[in-house]
Amino acid sequence: MGFSARSPASRPTTHDPAYCGRMAFEERLEAHRVDLTGHCYRMLACAAEAEDAVQETLLRAWKNADRFDERKAGLRTWLHRIATNVCLDMTRSVQRRALAMDLGPSSPAGAFLGAPLGAAAFVQPVPDRHVLPADGDPAELAAGRETIRLAFVAALQALPPRQRAVLILCEVLCWSAEEVAGLLDSSPAAINSALQRARATMSAPRTPGGSGEVDEDLLGRYVEAFTAYDVDGLVSLLHQDATMSMPPFAWWLGGREAIRAALLGAAGACADDRLVRTAANGSPAFAQYRDGKAFGLTIIDFRDGLIANTTTYLDPSLFALFGLPMTPEPPSRM
Repeated sequence: MGFSARSPASRPTTHDPAYCGRMAFEERLEAHRVDLTGHCYRMLACAAEAEDAVQETLLRAWKNADRFDERKAGLRTWLHRIATNVCLDMTRSVQRRALAMDLGPSSPAGAFLGAPLGAAAFVQPVPDRHVLPADGDPAELAAGRETIRLAFVAALQALPPRQRAVLILCEVLCWSAEEVAGLLDSSPAAINSALQRARATMSAPRTPGGSGEVDEDLLGRYVEAFTAYDVDGLVSLLHQDATMSMPPFAWWLGGREAIRAALLGAAGACADDRLVRTAANGSPAFAQYRDGKAFGLTIIDFRDGLIANTTTYLDPSLFALFGLPMTPEPPSRM
């Protein structure tokens, strides 16, 4: 979705220099959308809220263009300053988002899923294309993927909002303590203290997350085993302490054997489901269709050459966000 500060009907039709300058400035703002969306998503853990924050950021910047002084700060720095403050304002009225593993102990296989908690309780997925540049330095892209993983974003939500902002600005965007102090109207000493506390919280023991390079061969075997409902084949691809969760339920499973028991107990419920590849949170993901309809979005994380986590969002409304059809397209014929 593009940024537009004024409706077409209200725009001059002449080659007015001031108007052309404003349009050029608007184009410069729009060039930062992906970068800003990544920042706001890490702060808010929800793609829709991040998009709202970015729209508000660009609108504020456009309205205050005459206050922007490139001799004092670059455009990227100025925009992140605005975006951070927008996000801090938004965090005052929303609850902390989490993963199922942060909400309570694992469930035994066969346990009742319980009542859904609602989407607002959970870290929500984001399409890679919304938060990662289409091209760029491979090392920077790899680092960017790690900072939008579900586990990393969930860990960020455990921090108070200002600590969260400090850690993202210092550790992800590589701002200096002096720069962050200027943004948050604080002192470098206070920023360094907040950063130290944030690092301590982030290093606390948690359910292991996933990371690492995508193993396309492993993914191929996963799809083959899933579509054939080959439980033993699926389980063989899992890490010993793999987790499985299905937001909006707090229910989750921990460990290969618990997942195996649950799959066997499901009596082939997903035997005829169809998977369509996409990408979310720096990880491979699949749109899952059941009975010819959108069913869920599964994100897969790896560790040590095996599948570490599968998180299936049972929310077909996410398909529109990812540009996925609500009914599967017919398979191509060779």
